[in-house]
Order: sequence, then structure tokens, then C-alpha cells
Amino acid sequence: MGGPPAGVGPGPLPLIVPFRIDVDPMERLLLVNFERDPDDTYVGMEPQVFDDAIHGSGHLVIGWRQDGRVDVYHQPGLKLSPGRYDITGKGLAHMVERQFAAATYEVDDSGVQAHYEFTDIHGRAVVIRISERNPRRRKPFGLLAPMGAVAEAPSALPLVLLHEFYFVRKKRTAIEISFDGAQHRPDELPVPMDFTRMLFTRYSPRPLIATLNPAYDGLLEPLQVRPGQAQTRSGEHSIALEWTTGVPAISRVTRRHPRYPVELRFDRPFPDIGTLADNTHVTGGFDIAGHPSTGRIVGAYTVEKTNGQAKVVMIPTPGWKPCPTKLSLRFLYTVARVFSHWPTTYRWTAIIQERDHGARWMRSEWCRIS
Repeated sequence: MGGPPAGVGPGPLPLIVPFRIDVDPMERLLLVNFERDPDDTYVGMEPQVFDDAIHGSGHLVIGWRQDGRVDVYHQPGLKLSPGRYDITGKGLAHMVERQFAAATYEVDDSGVQAHYEFTDIHGRAVVIRISERNPRRRKPFGLLAPMGAVAEAPSALPLVLLHEFYFVRKKRTAIEISFDGAQHRPDELPVPMDFTRMLFTRYSPRPLIATLNPAYDGLLEPLQVRPGQAQTRSGEHSIALEWTTGVPAISRVTRRHPRYPVELRFDRPFPDIGTLADNTHVTGGFDIAGHPSTGRIVGAYTVEKTNGQAKVVMIPTPGWKPCPTKLSLRFLYTVARVFSHWPTTYRWTAIIQERDHGARWMRSEWCRIS
């Protein structure tokens, strides 16, 4: 570990941290697909349960439309931001407050027990009812859901980490999906799992929804770190540092969370933008992960600095690296490439401009690439 660089005293040094991981609390998640027997408007329904200080307490149901957009039906007790749905499908079509005639969803030893009834934007009575009564032991696993695969204009990289994820078993399950009494058949998983026929209806009683580097246009307040300091904090983030000749670099950014922390790790520590010399080009790798069961997203970053302006690019290539615990999952991830491929189509670009008195302004955005 070296001492401070020439001209720098032993006092605190400013450190620019351009990374952020946001967490959107959610209690439970359920996805019901009927694309092979679609409604005139919808091909799927997605109940979600909340109980937190941000959203309040209650249920909502996302209606996945045939045009790729979504309608969100929610109970009056929920506080929702329409902007959070720009990473859901092709974006939000309608957000509608509804009094639900029924809104229950639990996971017990027998499986999923759910019942929703509400009126949609066309005035139709919607019923979603699932009663799974299977005595066999469930064998759930972890998964990164490919929710970002269909987003057209994402404001962040969505990390839908589904813990204890599983499918509803077909045998001994009663399921109803209806619009004004017109019944629709749920999609089925094309291959057995755990020697059991499964519906494509799937769920997680412990989801963790995170977003990496939401789009930003504003001032970056530097953190003050002492020479040789190994770790610092910024809000809900812990930042691990490495030092070379008295200059800090970021080795890890951890978003603390009582369920599971989410970590952004760099295999070549990310350089300090403030002390990086002009006409410098830096490349390195990164990965981001939560609980080991949900795998990790792997990628590469570049930093170019010219005339006091730094350009940072992150691309999650080669994508998601799962941790399959059974042969059927290896087969599923191999056949359905969307699981691992979708992150490779995202690119984050940030322009960090030096301003008066050492201040930094960052303008960042995500885009989809082919």
C-alpha cells in the first residue's frame, strides 16, 4: 500500500462513485400465462403482494397485454409510481385503482393458494383462482427472471431475483382464469420437472427486485475517504476500496438489504475518476449478484477520460451465469437462451464532466443493443 500521491496531503480525499443499486420491496410474486389460449386483450396476469413503507400494504395485478404493454390494477392502499413500469414489457398502458372483490395469495406446503377478482378496463369481471393440493415435497430453486428481455426503453438494468422459485404442478391443482365467465387454459411447461408435469404458472414467495444504475442527470457528490481506508458508506451502499500509490479504486459496491444483499464486483477495481489522468483508457470486468442460488450477471466496462471528461460504458456480456441444481434446469437454460442472453442486449453509458471546484456532473442512460 503506497502513500498519498505527490501534492496530496494525508487528509481525506474525494472519491466519485457513479454506481447505484436500488431495491424495490415486494413480498410475493405470481405469474399466470395463457398465451396459447389468449384473451382478446391479455396473455398473462401477474399478481404481486406488498407490505412496506414505500408501497404501503396491498395487492396489485399486472395484466400483460397482447401488444406487449401492461395494465396495472391495484388496491387503493398502494402507493405506486408509473415510472417504475418502463422496464416492464413495452411499458405502461394503464394504471387503474380497483376495489378487489377477492385478493389472496399464499404459498403453503401443498403449493399455491390464490384468488383474485376485479373489474378490468373493459368492465369485465376478471377471476384468477388457483388451488394446488399436491402432497409431494416442492423442490424450488433460484432464478434471475428474464423480465428485461422485452423492455424497449429501459431506465435501468432490471434484476428480478426470484428465491424459492417454482412452478405450479398440474396434478391435483384446480385453476380458473376467466373474463366475464369466458374460461382460458393456462400454458404448460413443455417438459416435466422433478418427474412431474408442470403448468407454466410460476411463483416466488421471496422475490428481490433490484435495478442497477438507474438513469441519472445531476450532480455526483464525492465521498470523503482517508488514505488507506478499506471501506466507506453512501446511503444504503457499502463501498470496498483498494489503494495503489495512494490512489483509491472501487473493488465492490454492496447494496445492503435484510433479505439478501446485492453486490457489484469489479475484477479490475474501478478507477477513481478524479485522479485518472487525461487520455487514459481503462478496461475491466464486473459481475453483479445477490444470493448464490440466483446466479450472477457478468460483463465488461471501459473508462475513457479526455479533457477532464470521463466516459464510462458497461455491457453485461456474456450475460447471466446460472447455478442450476438439477438436470432439468440445465436443459431449460440451454434450450431457452433468453434466460442467459437478454442482459447482453443492455448497455449503460455515463458521461462524467468535471465542473468548478472539483464537482462532477453525470448524465447516464441505458439502451438496448442488438
